[in-house]
Amino acid sequence: MSDQGTMKRDANDYLTYYNASGKVRTFSGIQPSGEVHIGNYLGAISNWVKFLDDYDCFFCIVDHHATTIAYDPARMPARVFDAAVANIAAGLDPERCVIFVQSEVPEHTELAWVFNTVTPFGDLSRMTQFKQKSQQHEENINVGLFTYPVLQAADILLYKASAVPVGEDQVQHIELAREIARKFNTRYGDVFPECQAHLTPAKRIMGLDGENKMSKSLGNTIGLLEEPESIWKKLGPAKTDERRKRKTDPGVPEDCNVYTSYHSYFSSPEDLSWIQEGCTTAGIGCLQCKKRLFKNMLAVLDPIREKATGLRARPDFVHEVLSAGAERCRGIAAEVIEEARTAMGLHRNRV
Repeated sequence: MSDQGTMKRDANDYLTYYNASGKVRTFSGIQPSGEVHIGNYLGAISNWVKFLDDYDCFFCIVDHHATTIAYDPARMPARVFDAAVANIAAGLDPERCVIFVQSEVPEHTELAWVFNTVTPFGDLSRMTQFKQKSQQHEENINVGLFTYPVLQAADILLYKASAVPVGEDQVQHIELAREIARKFNTRYGDVFPECQAHLTPAKRIMGLDGENKMSKSLGNTIGLLEEPESIWKKLGPAKTDERRKRKTDPGVPEDCNVYTSYHSYFSSPEDLSWIQEGCTTAGIGCLQCKKRLFKNMLAVLDPIREKATGLRARPDFVHEVLSAGAERCRGIAAEVIEEARTAMGLHRNRV
């Protein structure tokens, strides 16, 4: 399959890739590391949906990345399937984007090795996420965890993606991917665009504990497809502004995680004004505030959960989407990896 795209310098003198229809290509990925939660939805998936009409979109379930920590191999296929269901249900229309599984396109790992050879050790050692993950998984600090950002760069650049929608915690990795592209291009000639991070409006969604980013490993999440009763059970005791020990104590909404991490994205301007007035004057209690949030969350999450139920009843359709996506990607990846091999002189001269 010929991709028939072009690369050119943009106004900032970055190499940018445009597909045959003149659209900039975008790539992003999500790990199949368990239940997709509202932090994933607000910080990533809902923003990806906004790219569908104006960009050439590729979205990947990055199962290789999920193997850098201990996991149950028997559960991995179900986790991949669940991630696909959640993403499609949340708005990733297979008619308007490519959805696929990373391990079904072997060129990802080949290009990662190529990029390993142009990535300075010192750059990787400065990656903040490696330091954080090393603290969380002291018993399993493996090389894959260290070179994770190199594989991430390969994921992006294998499709010559120029736009990468991410949260702020991934900006350092995207900057490294840009540097890797520049180093490869300087050494071997222009092959890869210099991708740019597109920050999501929800840059960092905190967990229910109000102290850490929402994370499955920390158990502070609300699942995107979670049942309403379970959501309320978690939301009820969620941490709020510490000033509000009693209903009669006024608070500051901007210092309340429930307001900044959830209300800000699920609630209307009218509700936000109601909370501002009621919280600062002690006119409403935290329980009232959470009940309003719960209602607003269900207005968004109920349709997603219902669509996911329909998709689970059609597993063949979900697998067909992933298979078609992988086939499309293998065609593109074969061309790009061959271009890289040729640039590097990794081919035999035939007499």
